[in-house]
This record gives sequence, structure tokens and C-alpha cells, in this order.
Amino acid sequence: MAAAEKQPTTPLVNYVEGDATAPVGDGLKIIAHCCNNVGAWGAGFVVALSKQWMRPEIEYRKWHRERKQRGDNELPLGAMQLVPVESDIYVANIIGQRGIRTAKGGVPPIRYEAIEKGFRYIAQFATAHPERNVSVHAPRLGCGLAGASWSKIEPLLDRYFVLHGIPVTIYDLPGSSFNP
Repeated sequence: MAAAEKQPTTPLVNYVEGDATAPVGDGLKIIAHCCNNVGAWGAGFVVALSKQWMRPEIEYRKWHRERKQRGDNELPLGAMQLVPVESDIYVANIIGQRGIRTAKGGVPPIRYEAIEKGFRYIAQFATAHPERNVSVHAPRLGCGLAGASWSKIEPLLDRYFVLHGIPVTIYDLPGSSFNP
């Protein structure tokens, strides 16, 4: 990983070693993460989320089940579910990956346009509620099982959060290859 990728692009993006399920700071903290569109929950960052709070998993599975009952087996890419888990912490389940496996031709499950749409929803919520002092917290969203490139995710943070004055904290687990 290039050293330049590890550095914050602006003062509003803070990179820390830690756990994204334990966000730091004042105000309303939104933990953003990437979900698949097929209802699978059980690997990657969602395991840590479910250990901390069951509600994001319950709401995601309910959302998928309701769609299936209406005859649609997939959640819409780019959709976002904002789940309150504590008075000052919400989890944003962003449907940002198609399926759970790399497609033919080596195309990873990540869909950047879907992540972008989810970020837009979060930014709209944050700017509509300035009194909540909203900040966004995330692991290197989509860069694990979904196969995203951080160099494509990071500019989206700038476009949807930094340019709107919404602080972002990115958490790298201790020992992660992303750590400086």
C-alpha cells in the first residue's frame, strides 16, 4: 500500500488505529459500512457489528425478507438503511455490492456508484440535521470482501462529506496492512 494512501486528504478525514464499532467524538456518529444485495450477513465487518449490536443485522435481514415476499430477491444497489443503535450512534447499512463473490472476468462485488448513492443519502441526512453535529465513522469500507480499492472510495468521502463539512474517521484495526 502506498504511503500516500494512508494519509488524510483533508483535516476532516481522520485516520486512526481502532475499532469502527466504538466510534469516538461528540454528536451523532454514523457508522457506514457496505452490505451485499442478496441478504447475506455473516462475514467481514458485519461480524463485529453484530457482536456490538444485533439491530443492524435484524433490520437488514427484515428488509431483505420483505423484498423477497414482494417477489424481489435482491435489495436495490445504492439503497441505505439508517439503524439507530444508541442515542448517539446509528449504523448505515449501504447496499454497495452485487452478490458476495467475484463475477466472471474478475469483477469484484463492489459497486462504486452504489456506495456513492449511499454516501449521498448520509450526507443529506447530516446536512438536514446540523443540530445533531453528525460525523461519519467507518472501516476501510468495501475494501475487504467486496474488493474495493481505497483509492476509489476515498474521493467519495471528500465529495459527499468533507466538502459539506461532515467529519469522517476511518478506523484501521491494529496490525492491519493499512496502518501507517
